[in-house]
Amino acid sequence: MAEVIITYRILPEGPEVDLDDLELRIKKTVNPDQIKREPMVFGMYSIIVVKIIPDESGESDKMETQLRGIKGVSEIEVTDMTRTL
Repeated sequence: MAEVIITYRILPEGPEVDLDDLELRIKKTVNPDQIKREPMVFGMYSIIVVKIIPDESGESDKMETQLRGIKGVSEIEVTDMTRTL
C-alpha cells in the first residue's frame, strides 16, 4: 500500500509558548517521523513536522485534527505532500 509524506508548519499561539513543551506534546500525540524548528520573524519559530501516513481517505484530516487539538497550537499549514510507493 502506498503512503503519503506530509509536511506541516505549526505556528504556536504566541511567543510565550514553551517550544520544548510544545514539541514534546506533538511527539506524544502524533509520533512524527521528523520534527524541527524554523525561524520566522521577531525571534519567533514555527515547528515543522513530517509524518508518513497511509494513503487512505480521511487519514490526513485525522492527523490535522490531532495537531489542532494540542494545547499551544495556533495554526497548521500543509507545506508539502508526496506520495510514496
